[in-house]
Amino acid sequence: MKPDSDIAEPANLRFLRRLVTVLTATMIGGVLLIIALIVIRFYDSPPALPETVELPDGATASAFTQGDGWLAVVTTDNRILIYDRVTGSLRQSIEITD
Repeated sequence: MKPDSDIAEPANLRFLRRLVTVLTATMIGGVLLIIALIVIRFYDSPPALPETVELPDGATASAFTQGDGWLAVVTTDNRILIYDRVTGSLRQSIEITD
């Protein structure tokens, strides 16, 4: 009886082994590339916000959101206050009605 190391490997099996190795390396490279792109994308500096935002008297903030060039504060008295992102000045006030 011959030892297992002396048995010739079929060509199809050799091809399959190489194919699996190449595909594994490609997938590992792809995952590393995706991780690198996510890190690069989210590593950018955060958007500039004004130092302070003055709310009208008696208003209490309950939510905050932002967009290109503006930021909005939702108050507990059912108003949406839209401010300029750079200066912090009030652009618009929207009353929310039931």
